[in-house]
Amino acid sequence: DAMAVREAELAIHRRVDASEEAILVTQSNLASTYACLGRFEHASRMQRFVYSGRLKLIGEEHEETLIAASNYANSLVRLERFKEAKSLLRKTMPVARRVLGESDSTTLRMRWNYAVALYRDPDASLDDLHKAVTTLEEIQRTARRVFGGQHPTTTGIEGDLQTARAALRAREAPPTPPES
Repeated sequence: DAMAVREAELAIHRRVDASEEAILVTQSNLASTYACLGRFEHASRMQRFVYSGRLKLIGEEHEETLIAASNYANSLVRLERFKEAKSLLRKTMPVARRVLGESDSTTLRMRWNYAVALYRDPDASLDDLHKAVTTLEEIQRTARRVFGGQHPTTTGIEGDLQTARAALRAREAPPTPPES
């Protein structure tokens, strides 16, 4: 039901020539609804529209644009489109760090998504795995300090840190010789 309401709301906004801001907010809400329903391709496409619209409307250094970039990157990671996610995040993370700061939740989410894209990528190099672990260790400390140990962001980062460490250990382990 929520999806039908959000889609109708977007259609009405477009029909009555609502402001670009109102349309972007509605598209973002619709993307969240798609994601909740498991329609990740639709969600990602809508997040791309929102990010592109925010860039044009308010520029790359605005907090809302950075949030839209983070949401879009998250949708790309969820779809396992790691190369696209890493490319977007390499471009937007430095801006978020400079504009929002290291301890900001959007900056942390961007760095988290980047680390996840690094270690989950089947083409990840050993350096990528090291970088993912290092990044997750850094942001885990920051998240623990900013949000506390029980916050979902902190616990989520810690879970990915354990998984990334396991992936790194598996890659670094010497191959076992075949049994004769």
